[in-house]
Amino acid sequence: MKTAGAPEESEVKIPVADLAPVRLALVDAGAVPVSQIHLERNTLFDRPRGILARAGKALRLRRARGRAILTLKGPARWEGKIKRREELEIDVSDPEAFEAMLDRLGYAPRFRYEKKREEFAFDGCVVALDETPIGRFVEIEGAPGEIEAAARQIGLSLADAVEGSYPSLYQRARKNDPSLPADMRFPDSPA
Repeated sequence: MKTAGAPEESEVKIPVADLAPVRLALVDAGAVPVSQIHLERNTLFDRPRGILARAGKALRLRRARGRAILTLKGPARWEGKIKRREELEIDVSDPEAFEAMLDRLGYAPRFRYEKKREEFAFDGCVVALDETPIGRFVEIEGAPGEIEAAARQIGLSLADAVEGSYPSLYQRARKNDPSLPADMRFPDSPA
C-alpha cells in the first residue's frame, strides 16, 4: 500500500488475536471498505549475494485481485513504532515476462509470502486486516499523526506494534520453529 501522491510510506503492524472485533470497530467508526478479503502473493527478488537486502531495500512483485504490482522499497527508518521508507510502485502487465527479465538481469526469487487481506479507508489512513501463516495483524498506513489517531479510535495501541516486515517477522518465527518452511505460504497454496 502507498499513501496517494507520496513516494514514502508510513505504517505500523499490530498483532491481534482476532480480526473480527477490529473489523466491527472499523465499521462502527464509519470506515469505508476498499477491498474484500483477497489473497496476496508476494515475491521478493534479489541478487545472489543479497545486495538489496544488505542495503535495507526490497524489490517485490505482488499479485492480488487480478493485478501485478512491482514495488521498490528503500531502507526503513523508525519513528517510535512507525516505520517510514521510500516506496515506488508500478503496475506490471505481464508478470511472467517481467520475472524472466529479472532473471536475465541476475535477480532471483529470494522469499515468497502470502496473506489474506481486507482493506478499509479510515480517517486519512488505509487499514488492512491481514491473516498470515504466522498470525493476524492490523496494518495502518497514512501520515504518522493520523496512524496513531486511527489506531486509538478502533481500540488499538501503537505500544503493541511490532517492528519489522512480514519477511523479517517470518524469519523470527522460523528461529522459534525451525520446522516452518522457507517461504511464508498457506499450507493449501499451489506451488
